[in-house]
Amino acid sequence: MTKIKFGTDGWRAIIAQDYTVDNVRRVADATARWMLSKGMSRIVIGYDTRFGGEMFANSTACICADRGIKVLLGDRFVSTPMVSLAIIKTSSDMGVVITASHNPPSYNGYKLKSSFGGPTIPSEIAEVEAMILDEVPEEATTFESHLENGNIEYRDLEGIYIEHVKAHFDLDAIKNSHINLAYDAMYGAGQNALKILFPEALLMHCDNNPGFKGQAPEPIMRNLKDISNTLRNSPTLNVGLANDGDADRVGMLDEDGNFVDSHHLLLLLLYYLAKHKGLSGKVVVSFSVTDKMKKLADHFGFEIAVTKIGFKYIAEIMINEDVLVGGEESGGLAVKGHIPERDGIWMGLLIMEFMAKTGKSIKELVHQVYEIVGPFSYDRDDLKISNEKKWAIIKKCENGEITRIGDREIVKTETIDGFRFTTSEGEWVMVRPSGTEPVLRVYAQAKDPEAVRALLDDTHIQLNEQ
Repeated sequence: MTKIKFGTDGWRAIIAQDYTVDNVRRVADATARWMLSKGMSRIVIGYDTRFGGEMFANSTACICADRGIKVLLGDRFVSTPMVSLAIIKTSSDMGVVITASHNPPSYNGYKLKSSFGGPTIPSEIAEVEAMILDEVPEEATTFESHLENGNIEYRDLEGIYIEHVKAHFDLDAIKNSHINLAYDAMYGAGQNALKILFPEALLMHCDNNPGFKGQAPEPIMRNLKDISNTLRNSPTLNVGLANDGDADRVGMLDEDGNFVDSHHLLLLLLYYLAKHKGLSGKVVVSFSVTDKMKKLADHFGFEIAVTKIGFKYIAEIMINEDVLVGGEESGGLAVKGHIPERDGIWMGLLIMEFMAKTGKSIKELVHQVYEIVGPFSYDRDDLKISNEKKWAIIKKCENGEITRIGDREIVKTETIDGFRFTTSEGEWVMVRPSGTEPVLRVYAQAKDPEAVRALLDDTHIQLNEQ
């Protein structure tokens, strides 16, 4: 049997290769038995727009119901935050989302969520993983029978979420402001919610296409050329919002079609919540996030913590401490006053609320923050290389063989998760193998886009030198 291993954010695998109904049943069986061992009895299950999502969700629901777990099943595709919020709203014990998030369309996955409305903590994920059996459990009762006897019950998870949004945002104020929105769903699960919340927006890639037109639904610049060009060529549209496949990640664009990365969005969220809303709390970011967050946190007198890559590490702190802002480089951001979960739609609404309250564009707001932390640029290269080559490079990093990048001397090396090299010029590069894909990620921060590109290019040369 395939050995099933949870990665940075859930179990992910290629559909029909390792991601099969039989293997999903094995994970569902372990989830249900673990829940019973903890005295839990109620679960929310949802799925996004990926191929086979409903089928895999139904199989998960059936196995859980067979074990005596009451199942609340999404009645259509939903975002991951919709499942997480519904756990709280329905007083459930756990949640499962059938999604591979931003991964290529050939993948699907299985995320675990806990009663607090966020990612299950690493220690509990390890316990579930250890309970996965080699044999495939049989479905004792049909899905239809479980529906008839009430063991499985359909719920409008998206409706629950939309009502929650309406209760927490003045949507009319946003709509009646200077904001004219272009939204790119990337064919993902955020599309229906945005159609309801902002029907007047320019809606792009908002149809159900399980193959995502062959592109990984990750809201980063190279995948957002359509919405970027639309903003650049439109005299009226002045902000762009994009979400990934399960709409827990966010990407935004300014009025000129320039990408506003997660580092800048985190800075904007921290500035807005602290300066304009008067809120306070700890700042928690993953290892790959800009060091400018520390500078802004220090400005407001807030403590900052840096975690390993993976939102589950941020969520674990959020449920135990008073956290104002938490987030990752990859677009997963969370704030006080909402669930301890990445939510791409919610974060987009907060930024638009910031724009509406101040009458400023994203570009103008970013320059306000630059007055405190200084300007910077960032980029990331994803190198698709063989596993042999990937681990050879990581071994070089472990052995301390990377002492220079081009003509820049490395003055500090950090190893919280991967390898972050700071140069004598104050720039930094980070090297880390992906936790979910056969990819080596190389991150860089410098004073401007040209300097970032030069730094990345020199890093590639340095890493490949024998």
